[in-house]
Amino acid sequence: MKKNTRQSKSKFYAPLAVLVFCLTMIAVSRGMGETYGVFLLPISETFQWNRASVTSVFSIYMVSFGLGSFLSGIVFDRLGPKFNYIIGLLMLASCYGFAGRLESLLAFCLVVGVCGGVGSALVGIVPTQSLIARWFKQRRAAAMSIAYSGQGLGVMLLAPAAQIAIDAYGWKGAYELVSLGFIGCFTIILLMPWRRIANGAITPAASPLAKDRALQNKVFDQNIKPAIKELSLREAIRRPEFWGFFTIFGATAIAVFGISLQTVAYLIDQGFEPVFAAFSFGLIGMLTIAGIAITGILADRFPRHIIATCSYGLTVLGVIALACLQVHQSKILLAIFIVCFGLSAGARGPIITTQMAELFAGRGLASIFGATGVGNGCGAAIGAFLAGLSYDITGGYSLGFFVSLIFLCIGMSMFWVIPGIKNNRIK
Repeated sequence: MKKNTRQSKSKFYAPLAVLVFCLTMIAVSRGMGETYGVFLLPISETFQWNRASVTSVFSIYMVSFGLGSFLSGIVFDRLGPKFNYIIGLLMLASCYGFAGRLESLLAFCLVVGVCGGVGSALVGIVPTQSLIARWFKQRRAAAMSIAYSGQGLGVMLLAPAAQIAIDAYGWKGAYELVSLGFIGCFTIILLMPWRRIANGAITPAASPLAKDRALQNKVFDQNIKPAIKELSLREAIRRPEFWGFFTIFGATAIAVFGISLQTVAYLIDQGFEPVFAAFSFGLIGMLTIAGIAITGILADRFPRHIIATCSYGLTVLGVIALACLQVHQSKILLAIFIVCFGLSAGARGPIITTQMAELFAGRGLASIFGATGVGNGCGAAIGAFLAGLSYDITGGYSLGFFVSLIFLCIGMSMFWVIPGIKNNRIK
């Protein structure tokens, strides 16, 4: 009886522990990356760089994050999750530890951009998505949403904390504190039971396409049990669903990061105090947690393309409210932006990751997801750079807002024009 009780508790607590771990890793890695917007003005003032130059560091970061996502998937599939987290945390601790000693734009691009981006990808959503697929069968979308909300949790906690640290120790001292935090995370990683974590609790399911192949094989020989071939990355990239997800990631990232990276600087330009601007950015992160959780729950009960469309609508409303602050400084408009943008900014993520886990199920899932993550990284890089460049050219933010709205529409359209994504089924 006691043995059964222990097994029952293990079945409950083990997946929960994995979920908490994944959420924490996303919070500290992506949350720190997102707070670059808080460091944007201090770094710019120190080196007298224009806005495009400063945002280019974040663009390099996101390109590296995208390419690192592909690398992360390959590392996970071939070596296991332990190597993802060990290598990634070492890179993050090193890049932020050296950040305060850098003096050139090229050095920032290489250390904070390349090293920081790849490091974040190695410990971010790619291993998280694959681990949750191994540990959760029921309520997978909800579990994915909770883990994905770590990005919002990280922004909520780290954005105001970064501003306070910058006020107290300067941006260089703040980066050193971040490095110490990642060293602490690395120490904990070394003590974790990675064989148990990697094995998971669920035997990977075959993708719908693989199941169809198995049925076809069965017709030829009823006496031989067909082997189910999991969908590989090479096979996945021939599917329109893969490129639909790639486009969703890319277009949405252009829109969202074109706004989020410059939110703090924009609010300061509109007359708000720096700490208040950073706190507002942190509130967006807090609401992102709720938005992702709510979206995950709704996505389990209603058609996902409908929920995604509603999410995009909220983002559009938030961007319009933010743009209107240029005409009239109003805390009501700011509140509309914070609520709408916060509830929707990362809400598409759980929908996409859950759909990919179902459509491309198997041991090659991490590689497939990592490949689509390249679209996210490149899109974020383009969005961040275009926002900075448009500010330098026009002296304002209106063009950047317009570009973001266009790409939001492109991302939303993929949920309707790709049948496999709309119907959540590969034919």
